[in-house]
Amino acid sequence: MFALTRRLLIICLVTLLGLTGCQNPRAKESDVIHLTLWQGVNPPPNRDVLQRLVDRFNQEHPDIQVESLYVGQSDQQTPKVLAAIVGNATPDLLWFAPMFTGQLVELEAIRPLEDWLTESGLKEQIGPALFESMTWEGHIWSIPFGTNNVGIFYRPTLFEAAGIREVPHTWEELRAVAKQLTDPSKDQHGMLLPLGKGEWSVFTWLPFMWSGGGELTEANPSEPGAEPKVTLNNVGAIAALHLWQDLISDGSVVLSGPERGYEVDGFLAGKVAMQLTGPWTLGQLQATGVDFAVMPIPEGARRATSTGGENLFLLKSTPEREKAAQTFMAYVLSEDFQTQWAIETGYLPVNVRSRESQAYKDFMAKQAAVDVFLEQAEYGRSRPIFPGYNRISDSLGRAIEAVVLGKATPEEALEDSQRRLDLALGQ
Repeated sequence: MFALTRRLLIICLVTLLGLTGCQNPRAKESDVIHLTLWQGVNPPPNRDVLQRLVDRFNQEHPDIQVESLYVGQSDQQTPKVLAAIVGNATPDLLWFAPMFTGQLVELEAIRPLEDWLTESGLKEQIGPALFESMTWEGHIWSIPFGTNNVGIFYRPTLFEAAGIREVPHTWEELRAVAKQLTDPSKDQHGMLLPLGKGEWSVFTWLPFMWSGGGELTEANPSEPGAEPKVTLNNVGAIAALHLWQDLISDGSVVLSGPERGYEVDGFLAGKVAMQLTGPWTLGQLQATGVDFAVMPIPEGARRATSTGGENLFLLKSTPEREKAAQTFMAYVLSEDFQTQWAIETGYLPVNVRSRESQAYKDFMAKQAAVDVFLEQAEYGRSRPIFPGYNRISDSLGRAIEAVVLGKATPEEALEDSQRRLDLALGQ
């Protein structure tokens, strides 16, 4: 009887030890902090990349679990975010374009990050040019998730078939090449331009405004320290809208679906020879096996492009949740995250160590398009991040749409938009 009891005790002990050894060393569920990340990552393959990186974080941080939720593109996200702030039901982290900064600050929805960023030791690893999109009124309000800029993707086989041996470097050359690439009998057009008044249209049109010598803002000398005056009706804006109008008048352009200028279906099908987009498209295009290359934005009065990319905002909650969210933010800024994110999506890494890593150098050696965006970044311009940018974007978008649809001349459209904006901003 004693021997049987002893054997049963040993079996119980072994079973108990086995169960203990097989347990996942995760924190008790009651100790786990669950965070929500709202994002609008696009195209869909890039969302898959993000999910894999979030999954890795969750595996490495059993006491912090992040749920990544796709909540639509920026035009769809904005009302959701504002409603969440009003309803006190915000996510912990928000992936969004930095132009939203001023509005989020005014709503007292986000935390400044300069103290944490300095203490973390990560500040020195961020590309210096990116701080313009992070800083407003002396505080750092976000961290860069990934950066990019606008270029023109083109199909080399279509260029070769049309007898074009060099990419266009000026606006005049762009117009001529677009004509040469247009063949109505094949339903082929030289270029796709975005239709709509949303942010995508504005973002991809601004390189031409800046290249044409225009500026969106000018200092107000009568009020030192005041927000700059917004000038939509400037020489570069007029020139840029005339260029787009001329491309359409030439018959060289096909318009995208309404507010869908980011879709590349026509480009992949060979119906469009050139399309405005950025390095975030590289992963998607590589997977198709279709031939493609990239050229910089052709020059008007000077070289220019729009600097894009999204930043990560820390929304106000509790000290415990905010600290956990900062752990995830540090992970996003890390060399490992940035290298994988850049290689798999085409975004340019924000971490300078990542850009110098052997893995990224190997990637660049295989993908010449990355060099174009890295070189062009020197001429990149950021959109304003002060409050009211949404009104600026809406006013510009209305002007662009009116010209693209032939409802107004560039001068008429911009004058109308400037008048509307002056009333809204009280300029």
